[in-house]
Amino acid sequence: MTSATPIISSIAALADTSEAWIVDIWGVMHNGAHAHAAAGEACKRFRARGGTVVLLSNAPRPFPAVIPHMTSLGVDPDAYDTGVTSGDATREMVAAWQRRPLFHIGPERDRGLFDGYDVHFAPPETAEVVICSGLYDDSKETPADYAALFEGLLARRVPMICANPDIMVERGEELLYCAGALAADYEAKGGTVTYAGKPHGPIYDRTLREIARLKGRPVAREKVLCIGDGVETDLKGAHNAGFRSVFIASPIFLPDGLSAPALTKLFADRPFVPVAALPTLAW
Repeated sequence: MTSATPIISSIAALADTSEAWIVDIWGVMHNGAHAHAAAGEACKRFRARGGTVVLLSNAPRPFPAVIPHMTSLGVDPDAYDTGVTSGDATREMVAAWQRRPLFHIGPERDRGLFDGYDVHFAPPETAEVVICSGLYDDSKETPADYAALFEGLLARRVPMICANPDIMVERGEELLYCAGALAADYEAKGGTVTYAGKPHGPIYDRTLREIARLKGRPVAREKVLCIGDGVETDLKGAHNAGFRSVFIASPIFLPDGLSAPALTKLFADRPFVPVAALPTLAW
């Protein structure tokens, strides 16, 4: 598909065609080191016009656990109405594995995924399921560091639940691996993986229900605009769910910056294109 996506500097015109925005957090609202002030201001102005903003993130933690980090980076709480995370979706999946041996791959900060459940943590040798929320140390490790661990799990055909389908994320000026990179490697080696979060349909259905709850009525999908920097998560997920999308230029996909030729090349072989692209979300 050839891209005819316009590059714009302001989201204001698209606000007139929307009742709700579904906005990615990491990459749009902040970059892991500081908030993008213009993005927060754009969301506040949309809300002031009666629009609803639901943040949608592949963070492997429940949304309430994400708020303090966002706030510490400078994301204004008035910029959004609520949020949904892949952590929320993962918890629904974890519920089915209560009282069975479970192995967790990920940092200690993600253990909120299991709060309130009767979870039996087990070593990889006896676990019946793997919950992958990320790398133990994403500042140093890569998927290659998990080859030996995966070999044993794959030999026993242990299924994996991926709590964050993102492959990489931008933290300041660094690009770091996420749980999705581990899950993709596990799947490529023959493992079975169930994904929570974007671009998979259930999390969008849940988000649309949240929008209806906030509005007090259902909102047509054509009146919802998804805004994100992840081509294979935010934009693909929006397309699959029947929403329009706006691409916020990401160095992960456009290392040389946003331009018409780069944009055309990026979407040339994909079955979807965003309705617009911006260097950053701004009003």
